Parts: sequence; C-alpha cells; structure tokens
Amino acid sequence: MSRTAFVAGASGLVGGHLLHLLLADAEYVRVITLGRRQLDARHAKLDQRVLDLGALDSVADPPHVDDAFCCIGTTIKKAGSQEAFRLVDHDYVLAFARAAQRAGARQFLLVTALGADPASRIFYSRVKGEVETEVRQLHYQGIQIFRPSFLMGHRAEVRLGERIGVPVARAIAPFLFGPLRRYRPIQAADVARAMIQIAKQAPPGPNVFEYDGIIAAARS
Repeated sequence: MSRTAFVAGASGLVGGHLLHLLLADAEYVRVITLGRRQLDARHAKLDQRVLDLGALDSVADPPHVDDAFCCIGTTIKKAGSQEAFRLVDHDYVLAFARAAQRAGARQFLLVTALGADPASRIFYSRVKGEVETEVRQLHYQGIQIFRPSFLMGHRAEVRLGERIGVPVARAIAPFLFGPLRRYRPIQAADVARAMIQIAKQAPPGPNVFEYDGIIAAARS
C-alpha cells in the first residue's frame, strides 16, 4: 500500500527522526512537510511547503494525504510567554489537525508530553491536555497520542531543563518499576519509530501511548 505522510514539526527532535525514517520507508511514496522555513533535507519524495502555521486555516485545498504526523512543540522560555507557547502548542497543532482532515487524512498522530491533563495546575501540562482533548473531537478514523517523558537525542538547541533532567532520569530509570516506568527517559528516535509503526497498524482511536507502548511499537 502506497501512503502519503503529512508532517508538521519536522525541524524538531522527534520530527527530524520521523522525517528521516519516512523518507527511508518504501511504504511512504510522498512526504509533505509544513514549516516556517526550508529544511536542509533533500529527497525525491520530499515535498516541502513553507508557510506560517498560523495561516493554515486559510489553506482551502491542501494536497491529499493518508497519515498526519504532528511533532509541533516549543518551550515557554523559547516562545517568550505563556500566550506565545499556547499559540504554538495549542493553536498551531489544532490548525494542522484541521488542515490534515481537509486533506483527507485518515489518522492523526500527535506527540504531546507525559502528564498532559486539561485539569492540571501546571500550565505546560494543561495546554498539552487541552489540545489532546480538542484533537479527539475531530473526525478521524484513528487518533494516536504519544506521551514521552524526558526525550533523549541530539538537539540543535540546548534546553537547560532537559540537560539537567535527562541524566538524572537516566540514572534512576532502572529503579522505575510498575506505574513509575512511564517516567523513564526515551530516545526521540524510538518515539519516531513508534509513530510510523502505529500509523501502519492504524488502530481505531483515540489511543494513548506512554513509555511501554512506545517502546513496544518501536521494536515491533
């Protein structure tokens, strides 16, 4: 079966791995990316669309796609304010989800974060939870939500919280059992692999994948 992937957030940590894997996957014959700038990647089946994600709702005729992968995300520090963070991690995500739906995508695969909860007192987790809730209301055959804990992998930018937190999480990971396993750090490449495997399996959803589910899919 030939598939077309629609990707937002391909310049990020998970998105970069995802793009590389999709381009190497024979089942995906076309990979369309959306972003504010051109990526360095070059490939015969890569179709880069450069636009402001805030203008997505005005795109009336997006190209037909099968699977939409959303790896959009920032930090409050990088965004500059809570309002700017919400614009990216909530508004842009929903705009992409609606655009993918108009493009005929059958399923939407979204990376959020462990602890996502619309009722959380933590602003970051609350926004992640709110966007999950609103994406679930869209009419997709499958909605697959991935909630990693600390993400490991090389970043172009240095995030102080992760620079400190990942080594700590890695050190205590062997002691995290049972319900605590979900807090184990995970390689961004494993999240990307899991997204593609779940996309191919296309389970009806919504479904939520945390540490164990992501690792199982990545190694399947």
